[in-house]
Amino acid sequence: MKLYIAEKPSLGRAIAAALSHTLAKPHKNLKTHIELANGDVVSWCVGHILAQADPEDYDTALKKWSMETLPIVPQQWQLKPIIRTRAQLTVLKKLVKQADEIIHAGDPDREGQLLVDEVIEYLKVSKTKKNNIKRLLISDLNLPAVKRSLTSLKNNSEFVPLSISALARSRADWLYGINLTRAYTLQGQKQGFNSVLSVGRVQTPLLGLVVRREQEINEFVSKAFYQVLAHLSVNKVLEDNEQNFTVKWQPSEACQQYCDDEGRVLVKALAMNVVNRITNQDAIVESINTEDKQQGQPLPFNLSSLQIAAAKQFSMNAKLVLDVCQALYEKHKLITYPRSDCRYLPKEQLKQAPVIIDLLAQTNLPCAQQAKNADKNIKSKAWNDKKITAHHAIIPTEKSPSNSQLNPFEKKLYLLIVRQYLVQFYPAYLYQQTTLTVKIAKGLFNTKAKMEQQLGWKILFPIKKAENGQDERQENALPPLTKGQILHCQQGELVEKHTSPPESFTDATLLSAMTGIARFVCDPSIKKVLRDTDGLGTDATRAGIIDLLFKRKFLQRNGKKIVATEIGIALINVLPTMATLPDMTAQWEAMLTAISEKKTSYLNFMQPLINTVTEMVAGANQQSFTGLPKVAFKPKRTKRKLTKKRSSEMRVG
Repeated sequence: MKLYIAEKPSLGRAIAAALSHTLAKPHKNLKTHIELANGDVVSWCVGHILAQADPEDYDTALKKWSMETLPIVPQQWQLKPIIRTRAQLTVLKKLVKQADEIIHAGDPDREGQLLVDEVIEYLKVSKTKKNNIKRLLISDLNLPAVKRSLTSLKNNSEFVPLSISALARSRADWLYGINLTRAYTLQGQKQGFNSVLSVGRVQTPLLGLVVRREQEINEFVSKAFYQVLAHLSVNKVLEDNEQNFTVKWQPSEACQQYCDDEGRVLVKALAMNVVNRITNQDAIVESINTEDKQQGQPLPFNLSSLQIAAAKQFSMNAKLVLDVCQALYEKHKLITYPRSDCRYLPKEQLKQAPVIIDLLAQTNLPCAQQAKNADKNIKSKAWNDKKITAHHAIIPTEKSPSNSQLNPFEKKLYLLIVRQYLVQFYPAYLYQQTTLTVKIAKGLFNTKAKMEQQLGWKILFPIKKAENGQDERQENALPPLTKGQILHCQQGELVEKHTSPPESFTDATLLSAMTGIARFVCDPSIKKVLRDTDGLGTDATRAGIIDLLFKRKFLQRNGKKIVATEIGIALINVLPTMATLPDMTAQWEAMLTAISEKKTSYLNFMQPLINTVTEMVAGANQQSFTGLPKVAFKPKRTKRKLTKKRSSEMRVG
């Protein structure tokens, strides 16, 4: 018999429904698996049913936290069953022995690949049977989509690098979290700190970002800077309906000594002198250049970009967005697999596009008119097979939302996903951009103007208003001009502005920081190897890591702002700088991606990590922990129970 092992019961039921669709007899539903009429079986893992063994599982002496036993580095890594799902593992063990062929149906991502692979490994499946395992990739739980996936099984061996990458991530989190949490907690206890100093490979650098941002805000001193605007007209004497426009002074090289690093003029007298010199003077057009430009359709969402968009538009936190997406995927079956880090679509999906668009056009939702106006013949850059890994972007499925009872959050996210899909079938945004440079009293001034030619996909997005109330797409309209033309500066204007402190993180900006961590990395050599898309954590884990920092009382909310608590600030201030910066972790995340892409190996990642952990543990004795409060928040459970639970929690990241 064939055994299909899904990640969750919902996916298992969807597979069973598709397989039994052509069978005469109904299938038999059991609590732990489904038996099909032809003898095949579908079962599932109920999420992770195995976990990394705790230190005391390797050696009972390690149950006691002691500096003498650190670092703990397993010579032979072990997994152990999770107690609450042990019965399901027992059933899988029996089914695996009976199976002639196994089909791996974990979720289509790094964790989903490892989740089933580690069960197969733990159950000691024979080499012959293991070599013949097939991989079933499902990102849409609706019957037609599942049936299509069942016709395109792959060899599971193709996904070994993805599984190894997830395994390396899991072991790295264990090594880093277990060893450094124990080391720093023990040092903190010497100074009277009565709680666990939880340290993680991802959570601690993320907390460090927030703490440093708040420190920058608190230490910020605003400085005045000055701009000079020239108000120009075509004639010396203004005529009726004549179009005035404004250009801005560009300080010369000689003026740079009076400017800051960003080229802003800091000396008011210098700016005022320019104002006086240009008022009522001729302005000669030095150059004018007009270019036709276009802006392509924004890509469909992956999880992180959806979380950022939802945070900006609806003030939804990352965890809420993920939970709502899971409901849209599993309960309502209205969207494809949500834990995706990919923003592209396979070309094969274009075949379903007309059906999805027509279905959306028939609903009574706001997206109906958007769907009716979509051009099915347009193919955006989103369809790119070379950009697809184990999954694709989040898009609506072929199921109508009309009969689904969506709550307000579900409806908002669904419409957001739908719009991002429909823009792929709208033309590009076309405009002309004109760059103008003029010379007034030997000084150079410039401006840019934009004239829209075709609104294209932007018609689906509401027009935002700038601070002055204007349409943000409007830019300083210009009259017809030619090079060498003499204009008139009616007057100069001095504009005084003040530097602003950096803003506190919000849900949107903190997620954005995690997904594009390169801009926060200090080490130039590490920054050089990172891509724009490299980040802290993965799309599937970022919401959980942020949520974990709140649960551990390291972060708190102040309105929309996310700020560090007193304990969070104290923790970052006493830890070694290396543990609180994103540099090292960002490089490790890049290497984990490289493992999945067959560009580096497991050993190339793990050995330097072990060396680093060993050095950091050794350095804990030299680290000062006097900055910690003498009394921390007291947990309700006993120290012994807390130690046992924390030991298993450290692998979270």
